[in-house]
Amino acid sequence: MPAPLDITPPTGRLGILTPGMGAVASTAYAGVLASRKGLAAPVGSLTQMAHIRLGAREDARNPLIREFVPLAGLDDVVFGGWDPISPNALEAARTCGVLDERDLAPLSGELEGINAMSAVFDQRWVKKLDGVRVKTGESKWDLVQQLIADIETFRTENECDRLVMVWCGSTEAYQEPTEVHETVEAFEAGLRADDPNISPSQIYVYAALTSGVPFANGAPNLSIDLPCMEQLAIERGVPVTGKDFKTGQTLMKTILAPGFKARMLGMRGWYSTNILGNRDGEVLDDPENFKTKEVSKLGVLDTILQPEVYPDLYGNIDHVVRINYYPPRGDNKEGWDAIDIFGWMNYPMQIKVDFMCRDSILAAPIVLDLALFLDLAQRAGQSGVQEWLSFYWKAPQATGDVPPEHDIFIQQTKLKNTLREWMGEDPVTHSEAG
Repeated sequence: MPAPLDITPPTGRLGILTPGMGAVASTAYAGVLASRKGLAAPVGSLTQMAHIRLGAREDARNPLIREFVPLAGLDDVVFGGWDPISPNALEAARTCGVLDERDLAPLSGELEGINAMSAVFDQRWVKKLDGVRVKTGESKWDLVQQLIADIETFRTENECDRLVMVWCGSTEAYQEPTEVHETVEAFEAGLRADDPNISPSQIYVYAALTSGVPFANGAPNLSIDLPCMEQLAIERGVPVTGKDFKTGQTLMKTILAPGFKARMLGMRGWYSTNILGNRDGEVLDDPENFKTKEVSKLGVLDTILQPEVYPDLYGNIDHVVRINYYPPRGDNKEGWDAIDIFGWMNYPMQIKVDFMCRDSILAAPIVLDLALFLDLAQRAGQSGVQEWLSFYWKAPQATGDVPPEHDIFIQQTKLKNTLREWMGEDPVTHSEAG
């Protein structure tokens, strides 16, 4: 067996900070508060509900993950964040309309007490939104200093021993890296010079890492996947992970595509379209913001199906993704998939999937899991990109020169084997059954 890591116990309080306190964040807050009160089970959360097999199946060792690794408990979690629109989590939750009033009412006092700090916001990056609670400063360097002050004030006022940050804000306009993103020194000079290529999400990442706070990027924004941020995360000894919460349609792709490949069934095309009417849908109605999301969603199939290895089966796929803003749908996103596959003697077949999902309901437990796992990683002395958390992402980051893994079943094995290794248990490579 491997030697276990020396992991610092999760004593004291863990603060979870979210840039963005809209549908996803407010739903995550409410779910944790409801779980603490015994009003709802934390469905969808691996850290709270999943078991992990240890040793051989006949050993019958199958504890809950939260009983196996030293995670922070839900009673020790405190929430905070920034938002350019809503003043507190209760108003945000009511405005977004994800949760019914009957579920919000028992939590209303606590949610109302989670006040939003004024946000770093620039409409140039999110044209469809108007920020009304926005920080001002002489330069982006000044905005960074304000965020760092916010982080320390929250840490002190809430008596937090540790903090993590999970981006729950909107998708920013599409962006390619520039020279300002090459090194930490170039980025810091760009902050002072008010470089237009530095987005709000990048300002939050810099503030978090320089404050020693782990960061998870829940949107497809170009933020932690930059040379300067990867360098800074290593220098400061801070774990990071991203990007873009894997919910809805992409979740279905990472479940279905491995099955087609396992049976060596060919594929000719995969057409995906979505309709949603929440703030995310409104933001993505802008072509530049949609392009950011499109790049994130399109990268899934190639790495799972390996067209370079199986050209006869997957070398000629038409993969199309569309997102349509439709206000009546609200947060209840509908994803339609038309999948054209072929089998023996090239005879064609079709699969149709209509997933009537609730986007924030699927994303909320991811926020919790990432916060608890990043906190664990930091206490275990880890830093930089946490590839073992690829399970949660549409566009996961990989370390080194290898491409990221998208197969959700391989990702699950990687996640659990990492936990086993850290705790001094042997890996399990052939079955997760317990």
